Amino acid sequence: MSLHIGITPQNLKKSTTMLATILSNEMTLYVKTRKFHWNISGNSFMELHKLFEDQYRILEANIDEVAERISQLGEKTIGTMKEFIENSTLKESPKEYASQKHMLEELLENHEQVVTELRGFIPVFENESHDAGSADFVTGLLQEHEKMAWVLRRYQV
Repeated sequence: MSLHIGITPQNLKKSTTMLATILSNEMTLYVKTRKFHWNISGNSFMELHKLFEDQYRILEANIDEVAERISQLGEKTIGTMKEFIENSTLKESPKEYASQKHMLEELLENHEQVVTELRGFIPVFENESHDAGSADFVTGLLQEHEKMAWVLRRYQV
């Protein structure tokens, strides 16, 4: 069924392509945060174990919201690890088990990268796709990632 929401099919495709990248980054960051949650050890074990759990729960909710936004715009949502890896701009570190310090640094870098990319997507949604709804939605995601980055940054002393 075609949509009649004031956005051309070409602009809808542009929006959903950007949203697929956002979804892939959310999934990559979710899996990475889960890995760190499972493998954290050391003096701050319980504190960081809980912090990572709080953050992966936020990411899990983001994943569902982004996937539903793609569907609202009339596209099928990708859903395999292969597709997520192909569409993500974030990189994984298979078979690497970082120290607490490096876990925090890597997550902070990833959240900052996501914030930067989301900030770049917003004007494209607004000015090129004429998709104010996705621009507003992505602004909310950006704010969540800014907050998660801020919390991780507080550990960098």
